Amino acid sequence: MAFVQPPLPFEINALEPYGMKAETFEYHYGKHHKAYVDNLNKLTEGTELAEKPLEEVIKISFKDSSKTGIFNNAAQVWNHTFFWNSLKPAGGGTPSGDLASKIEKDFGSFDKFKEEFSNAATTQFGSGWSWLIDDGGTLKVIKTPNAENPLAYGQKALLTLDVWEHAYYIDYRNARPAFIKNFLDKLVNWDFVAENLVKA
Repeated sequence: MAFVQPPLPFEINALEPYGMKAETFEYHYGKHHKAYVDNLNKLTEGTELAEKPLEEVIKISFKDSSKTGIFNNAAQVWNHTFFWNSLKPAGGGTPSGDLASKIEKDFGSFDKFKEEFSNAATTQFGSGWSWLIDDGGTLKVIKTPNAENPLAYGQKALLTLDVWEHAYYIDYRNARPAFIKNFLDKLVNWDFVAENLVKA
């Protein structure tokens, strides 16, 4: 059973009015994400991991230093799929309902959450990710390097932002802070985050 790259949850040009060009997705989804899927299939072909769910492959390979290549590709397949779902046209702004209440309770205010999330994304040295997670019932912001993700640490991911340079270079060149601000202001899919909170 081969691992499959899920389709984007929006048209490739749907985010152009909101700060992300179709060209970004042609490369980021069409080449980077696809390469991780292809590499994962090559690395797991003929092994027992090929028959396991992606999440299980991530957890198994993270704990085994001989499977670092498998982990890197499996985690990046999952991370990117999660990131696409974290985006939506005319997104951003502020959440509502239980999610808004939970953010206010655990961070003190929505503005404080934005500050922590932006800081994590800005200060992640080199390649990596900024996450909003549910850690045993408490919402927290963390950052992870390279392919690492909350799944590997037994935490529940609610939202992510890809801060690898290829995620924003076409749109923002080297201005990562502008990319982060645009994500929070115009792109966050708070409905997806709320669904993940309910599942947590």
